[in-house]
Amino acid sequence: MPDLDQVDHQILKLLQQDAKLNVNDIAQQLHLTKTPIYERIKRLERSGVIAKYVALVDRKKFTPSIIVFLTGSLNVSKFEQTQEFYEAVMDIDEVLECYLLGGDKDFFLKVIAKDLDSYHDFYSDKIASIPFVGEIRSSFVLKEIKHTTTIPNMGG
Repeated sequence: MPDLDQVDHQILKLLQQDAKLNVNDIAQQLHLTKTPIYERIKRLERSGVIAKYVALVDRKKFTPSIIVFLTGSLNVSKFEQTQEFYEAVMDIDEVLECYLLGGDKDFFLKVIAKDLDSYHDFYSDKIASIPFVGEIRSSFVLKEIKHTTTIPNMGG
């Protein structure tokens, strides 16, 4: 993990708030010149701290949709079987996020669907048909209270 100082953290905070900020804007806000800011951003990109730049789409303004969280278990006896699940999930567009869990459940999925009928089709055609998937529980989002992609300053 690269050593990040306070300036690096400030740059990351600004870019997480608005990835379209240019080097001049960042330098001005941090009261520094643009050359060191440019070099720091390039270093953060090369080291993988900045993984990529994206546009965050407001799904409510883009398309009617529901968010569903799934927790489930895998009936596996070998690591290769777990890999099959991971690979299958990676190819499913409706799966926004997937996490391997420790504890009484093996995985957690965040899924988007157009409506309940679409979710039912997704569940039966795509998730339930994946080999080794055991029990699955679905929870439907009624109201989104907080959603952020900003990682807080956890050091430096």
